[in-house]
Amino acid sequence: MANTALAGLETALRARKLDRTLTTALPPLERRDASALIATDVAALDACLRGGVPRGQLSEIVGRHSSGRTTLVLQTMAASTRRGEIAAFVDTFDRLDVASAVAAGIDLDRLLWVRGWGRASLPDEARRAESGAGPDGLINRALKALNLVLQAGGFACVVLDLADVPPAALTRIPFTTWLRVQRIIEGSDTACVLIAPQPLARSAGGLTLSLTGRARWTGDADRNRHLTGADLMVRVVSPRRRVDGEVSIAAFSNISH
Repeated sequence: MANTALAGLETALRARKLDRTLTTALPPLERRDASALIATDVAALDACLRGGVPRGQLSEIVGRHSSGRTTLVLQTMAASTRRGEIAAFVDTFDRLDVASAVAAGIDLDRLLWVRGWGRASLPDEARRAESGAGPDGLINRALKALNLVLQAGGFACVVLDLADVPPAALTRIPFTTWLRVQRIIEGSDTACVLIAPQPLARSAGGLTLSLTGRARWTGDADRNRHLTGADLMVRVVSPRRRVDGEVSIAAFSNISH
């Protein structure tokens, strides 16, 4: 009876083109070639990921503040632009540091930067509610921008930065939002990546990269200590343990959120 019910569910999902939500519909890992992946150009991580972040899928990079989330994303976008591809960064709270992007090697001529309202540019309290400039309003604007960018096509890597969104606001994002995102990018050459403080959403073929960071310092006195970089530990989680493992990265010379 259970097998009959499962078969009926799978048939209904395929009829509505929703079968990619089933992990059983994923192709064997060995059939995935390099063209179906976005390499990060971080050798140890790409080896763990068996080539990189999958195209046509929704993945996420999560961790606490200063865990290296944005640094890793900048490295990935830089690798993409070096290959002549176009990347997009939907910056919910307008926090992207352009100097860090340039230092990471991003070709700014190949980057679409969709800027949200930063704290300095928010209207005063009397206008904020009317304009929808609170956290929920900014998230909605960012999600609309993300959908427009994905529907336009032509991007190899599209990133949505939700790193500074309050946890309560994250829980108010309908789960159907991510199902719609996956429907847009399914079968495309676009890898969509979320930056978030905690696991939020990934598609059936996507990945979760969970980061923890440890700062590296030089000097032996408080006033003489200088931050020189960070050692990152990346834990990879994927559906049905297709790509799992941990990797330590000590190659970053700057820290971002």
